[in-house]
Amino acid sequence: MTKILTNLNKLQDLITAAEKKGNRQGDKVQIIAVTKEVSVERTQEAIDAGLSHLGENRPEGLQRKIAEIHADVHWHYIGSLQTRKVKQVINSIDYLHSLDRLSLAEEIEKRADQPVKCFVQVNVSGEESKHGLSIEEVLPFVKALKSFTKIQVVGLMTMAPNTEDEAIIRSVFKQLKQCQQQIAEQGFAHAPCTELSMGMSNDFEIAVEEGATFVRVGTALVGNERGEQDEHEK
Repeated sequence: MTKILTNLNKLQDLITAAEKKGNRQGDKVQIIAVTKEVSVERTQEAIDAGLSHLGENRPEGLQRKIAEIHADVHWHYIGSLQTRKVKQVINSIDYLHSLDRLSLAEEIEKRADQPVKCFVQVNVSGEESKHGLSIEEVLPFVKALKSFTKIQVVGLMTMAPNTEDEAIIRSVFKQLKQCQQQIAEQGFAHAPCTELSMGMSNDFEIAVEEGATFVRVGTALVGNERGEQDEHEK
């Protein structure tokens, strides 16, 4: 059994336990293997282990892996996307997790060949170091996207603060869930907003308890070859 398959089995067990703890039934949690810090070879190992949703955060890394990996997988762009780089990625991905401004939406509308499933990025914690809209800005922003034919708002995305304080992390995820429900209740055709992309290697269990439907896991699943190299050189 490969290391990735071992990690995946452990991850799935933890997710199942978190679902039970959160009294969740029915909705499945989709694991996104974040492969931005690993090679094409290890990304292929992840696919061989049964992972079919992969996340990248740079156009160059995305295109290199798409060119070398010939598999039926779903590509997620999970990093902040510069407007000038939209044309490099938008027709190669299945999901964008970082829609956070109208100028980006306008460029997607211009460049996309077909509708793109988008998560609106929300900076719930209000940290200056994070991208995304404030909670208060989300509904007006989603309403402003009504005329965009190439954008489908499938859900919301956030990143919790880098803290050991579980109460703070949980509060962020709870707020995003409440915001997602508020949007979903509007019944927008262009924004069903049924999904929640939240939770990474260090906080995915809390995210699942609070309603995440997509979790973005890198180090705990596929490792970090850049970090492993650093350790090897010490």
